[in-house]
Amino acid sequence: MYKLTDSVPYLLNRAGVRIAEVFSQRIAENDLSVAMYRVLAMLRERKESTLGDLADVVSVEISTLSRLVGTLAKRKLVSRTRPEDNGRIVIVRLTPQGEALTEKLMPFAMELEATAVQGMSKEEVTALKSALKRMHSNLPAMSGKGKTSDQ
Repeated sequence: MYKLTDSVPYLLNRAGVRIAEVFSQRIAENDLSVAMYRVLAMLRERKESTLGDLADVVSVEISTLSRLVGTLAKRKLVSRTRPEDNGRIVIVRLTPQGEALTEKLMPFAMELEATAVQGMSKEEVTALKSALKRMHSNLPAMSGKGKTSDQ
């Protein structure tokens, strides 16, 4: 029999909301949202990205992401450029200020993850991450969307 409080979507959401609430409170001191932090952290990993690729990884609509990136650019945390050979795309990169802020916040993100998986073995954490990635890749088939690039 189906039980909401034992369902995977409910449990995932409950854990995700708790983590996001704690992280949001911490990064609010820097006037950032969780989505803004994800943009900065992703750019730290990839060095640069198009808006489309960032939207996919950060899991926000491209119009929302465009506004977020605009805000981050006004704060001089990211830069936006259009390649000369393709004016339709925008390349986003971290600025030195963005890199410094991301470096400042990453230890807390790591601490939060460590707290969230406390009591789990390294193997359990690896299995959990693998299962979450697989779940994410399984779901576009139900929504009619294609597979994403982060699989």
